[in-house]
Amino acid sequence: MADFIKIYPENPNPKAIQKVVDVLKKGGLVIYPTDTVYGLGCDITNIKALERIAKIKGVKLEKSNFSFICEDLSNLSDYVKQIDTTTFKILKRALPGPYTFILPGSKNLPNPFKKRKTVGIRVPDNPITLAIVNSLGHPLVSTSIRDDDEIVEYTTDPELILEKWDKRVDLVVDGGYGGNEGSTIIDLSEGEPIIVRQGKGNLEIF
Repeated sequence: MADFIKIYPENPNPKAIQKVVDVLKKGGLVIYPTDTVYGLGCDITNIKALERIAKIKGVKLEKSNFSFICEDLSNLSDYVKQIDTTTFKILKRALPGPYTFILPGSKNLPNPFKKRKTVGIRVPDNPITLAIVNSLGHPLVSTSIRDDDEIVEYTTDPELILEKWDKRVDLVVDGGYGGNEGSTIIDLSEGEPIIVRQGKGNLEIF
């Protein structure tokens, strides 16, 4: 049975955030709100937790396309090769926000991702997510939770999410209704921005 915890985005309760962080530090899987859809995440440093997410998604961990959820751009140098000023300005303009940026991966990536040439970076504009990452002290590895129903694509009601994911995760954060449109994915690994998927977010900032 997964725990269910209510956190208000206007003013995330530090004790509630700490409960989420404790679960993550023990290798737990957490479903939490972002500025787009609800995400399934774990501690980037916990290999067993990463393997659990890959198994749920039915993918090999080394080949997975999970995003790294960061608190701000200060984490970038840990996972991303040196980027030029133009790229940095785009990131600065767009983040925090509903975008996933594909950037060239550095040599310091966690073991399962060592062979990756690129990584997807997210800094969601959601106080709950940012508070979790801040308290954890390093990024989450995350993937959006898609719905089995093709019409509904994403589940937006936290109680329904709990019903569907109860046996597979350790904690579901109720941060209110989620969105049903994923992030806009932009590939900046080659310099010029390439729109991989148009989702939530204004493309005019590019």
